[in-house]
Amino acid sequence: MKNKNEFGVMKIFPSIQIKDLDAYTIEQEPISSVDLMERAADAVAKTIMKKWDNQTRIVAFAGPGNNGGDALAVARILGMNKYKVIVYLFNPKNKLSADCQNNLERLSFIAGCELIVVDRRFTPPALDAYTLVIDGLFGTGVNKPLEGGFAAVVKYINSSASTVVAIDVPSGLMCEDNALNIPEHIIKADYTLTFQFPKLAFLFAENEQYVGEWEVLDINLSQEGIDNSDTIYSITEGKQIRNIILPRSRFSHKGSYGHGLLIAGSYGMAGAAVLAAKACMKSGIGLLTVHTPSKNNDIIQTSIPEALVHNDENPYSFTNIEEIDNTYQAVAIGPGLGMEPQTVTAVCAQLKATHIPMIIDADAINILANSHLAMNSIPENSILTPHHKEFQRLVGKCNNTYDMLVKACDTAFRYKINIILKGAWSAVITPEGYIHFNPTGNPGMATAGSGDVLTGILLGLLSQGYSPVQAAMMGTFLHGHAGDLAENKVGLRGMIASDIINYIPQAWNSLVDIS
Repeated sequence: MKNKNEFGVMKIFPSIQIKDLDAYTIEQEPISSVDLMERAADAVAKTIMKKWDNQTRIVAFAGPGNNGGDALAVARILGMNKYKVIVYLFNPKNKLSADCQNNLERLSFIAGCELIVVDRRFTPPALDAYTLVIDGLFGTGVNKPLEGGFAAVVKYINSSASTVVAIDVPSGLMCEDNALNIPEHIIKADYTLTFQFPKLAFLFAENEQYVGEWEVLDINLSQEGIDNSDTIYSITEGKQIRNIILPRSRFSHKGSYGHGLLIAGSYGMAGAAVLAAKACMKSGIGLLTVHTPSKNNDIIQTSIPEALVHNDENPYSFTNIEEIDNTYQAVAIGPGLGMEPQTVTAVCAQLKATHIPMIIDADAINILANSHLAMNSIPENSILTPHHKEFQRLVGKCNNTYDMLVKACDTAFRYKINIILKGAWSAVITPEGYIHFNPTGNPGMATAGSGDVLTGILLGLLSQGYSPVQAAMMGTFLHGHAGDLAENKVGLRGMIASDIINYIPQAWNSLVDIS
């Protein structure tokens, strides 16, 4: 079945599907499994040789399966290029995979490699800060925690000061869900050189300590097999965003690009409304109305004169709902609203009164968490933008990021909404259960007001006529891309939300082909 994803070209496959793609490539290319392993090992060895010269002391740890075969092949290629490699092959059950056995035999002819087969007792080598460790104990086939001698080897490697390069996946790390894993029994790699696709677990914050920096190595798995294999996971790429950007007619006017309503700001929190409004205007919207307490009127009018302002009857908080008719194409609610009882009532009432897609953020999400029945009032195809803690207030404690994604899929399906789980590798979850990870952005964006900027961008895009899924994916990409451009100028530590807004136009320009 063809992949149904509307966007992502870089697919992410569960480990069981990767095995199927390996088998498909072997059958269709055709190529033998050991030659496919050689192709992968060559890619790893070349990457290592670019980073470390042949004076580097290298110790490789190989397991009895195909990941061990990869490590043996890498060691052989390095040895052929005048590297000195000590190889520890662990074979406690005296049973190697066929390709591991094949590479063991090939390795015996290489003078630069010292081979030590461990079948019972293991005498650990000295590992210091000048040693490069190649981890090839176990790969994507791990489905339970490592134990016994292998767990001890992992602990020994982790206790050393050596730099660790993992082949395909750090040994002991499961490719998807690690809720039942044992953290101490997982290799902590400095670099992970993975084959063809990132593994889902690489995108989870709790696994950063194991994966380190990771790089995808193209080993030429069958493109036909990849294209014809469905997966719910993908990473959005710039060219997909570029392809869905709507054209602008020379004869267009402000009415051509939509009118959005932003309900934001309480007294003392006008800044959230200002940030969201500015980001919305720089995202290409035609008209924007900001509904805010009257005490914020002068601040909004002065800070963002391009926006219209509608004052709430209450001078301090949001209390009276807006009638939604054909005036507006989209509504955003939440930034800086506060949690006053009157505001809680008004937010719930606004959800019921609105019949077009909404962007629901910040305090509006917290209100939903305290009023779960209000979830049923969310208009279909709306976009919720919680960070991880906000999402757990909605659905309860999650065991890990994988569990959070599962619950997000269930929530998106149940209420027919889109959810953006914000953070590094923000995940856009659609009502159909597809998960698109966003690659743009940086730690400098972990600053007050960054989420308000995203809300404004989303409102601007949804008002212009992008579908909710398009707006969610384009909005997260544009938001992160603007943050990356800002980082280049102001750095990670000095960035504020206004810097992100200032680079939205440049982010647009870099996406649009103006030639």
